[in-house]
Amino acid sequence: MTAAALIASTRFGFAARQGDLAAIGRDPRGWALRQLDQNPPPFPGDLPASAPMVAAVLESRKDKEIKSELKERIRSTHLAEVEARIAGAAESETPLLDRLQMFWANHFTVSGLRPVVRGFAGAFEREAIRPHMLGSFQELLLAVAQHPAMLFYLDNIQSFGPQSQAGRRQNRGLNENLGREILELHTLGVDGGYSQSDVEALAGILTGWSIAPLRDPEPGRFLFAPRAHEPGVKFLLGRTYLENGMLEGVQALSDIARHPSTARHVARKLATHFIADDPPQASVERIAKVFHDTQGDLKAVTAAVIRDEAVWREPLTKVRTPTELVIAAFRVTGVRPSGQAADRSLRVLDQPCFLAPSPAGWPDRASAWISPEAVLRRAEWCQTFANRLPNPPDPSEIARAAFGEDVAVETRQAVERASSRRMALALLLASPEFQRR
Repeated sequence: MTAAALIASTRFGFAARQGDLAAIGRDPRGWALRQLDQNPPPFPGDLPASAPMVAAVLESRKDKEIKSELKERIRSTHLAEVEARIAGAAESETPLLDRLQMFWANHFTVSGLRPVVRGFAGAFEREAIRPHMLGSFQELLLAVAQHPAMLFYLDNIQSFGPQSQAGRRQNRGLNENLGREILELHTLGVDGGYSQSDVEALAGILTGWSIAPLRDPEPGRFLFAPRAHEPGVKFLLGRTYLENGMLEGVQALSDIARHPSTARHVARKLATHFIADDPPQASVERIAKVFHDTQGDLKAVTAAVIRDEAVWREPLTKVRTPTELVIAAFRVTGVRPSGQAADRSLRVLDQPCFLAPSPAGWPDRASAWISPEAVLRRAEWCQTFANRLPNPPDPSEIARAAFGEDVAVETRQAVERASSRRMALALLLASPEFQRR
């Protein structure tokens, strides 16, 4: 059993269960790399696709009775999605894939704070993120940009070319939200070298990317609406895009996906997530080079992260997000969370599932999660979690399974001297070792 096994289980997973460290320790890098060759398993449960949920939203706008019924349907769907997401990660045999899904879903945030997308925010992850997160970045970006959840969330269904047929008839114009966030958050980054004119150009290129209406044979799916598309030549990031309907957007996204600024932006975010809040610049440059050389092959890029020496050298100083903490707690105790229990926990810890505060997603730095109030909430949640277990496992065994010998003397003594098994478990979960990764 080595320190590398502990790093692998926490940086490329969520936490080690009984026997995991011994198995991982034989080849920690190989354990992580082998997961990249496996297909992500389906989520547990019968979860709805996005298209029928989108169609129900469209229908509810015309019928108040349907709108009332839809609220309950969305609530139950949300809880089912939360349970599938958290339980799936807690029980996963390929936890790196679950971590990658959450990373990319946060990178391409769709938030249920916009109530219109709450019923299919989970479907967005299953349909746009999970199938493409080990393919090309270009394919992932296209899947995200064409998904109904993103088109609703960033208002592209309300974006009309000012000179398009629909724009002139309805006196409607551009909505820049999707174009702006693609450039600022999803690809180039805020310092990636784009201008306001590039935002406007991309927004114009993406006009007509919309949702099939109720009269369509497949309502709720992605649909290109040519009458809403801005005609004419566009100039984006020094390139000229001739009038070509929907294919303008496909080509523009392909070019942006291969832009050098995109390689650097994505590499820094991956390094920040897997290595440190302030990762070594050399690591960022190595990951960016693989991204550039492979034209965004995300399997190769992720492998470059796993192989980077800094991953295995940097201390475990990143703080688990509330989502990671909740998953880790369920994982090491072997308890399967219900949707309500997982949802309640994440709300208490101030990271409710599918409800990121903005298109920028949740922060990925320790400072965002360790305010005095947040630390107190974590400690209280750890005690509540332990108190609610009907038959709590032995905390000393959990500590050995999760950390091996890398447990501080203070933590070991606190667990051994606790007045009850539940108190010992709460102290272990609240310990510095368990709170960091």
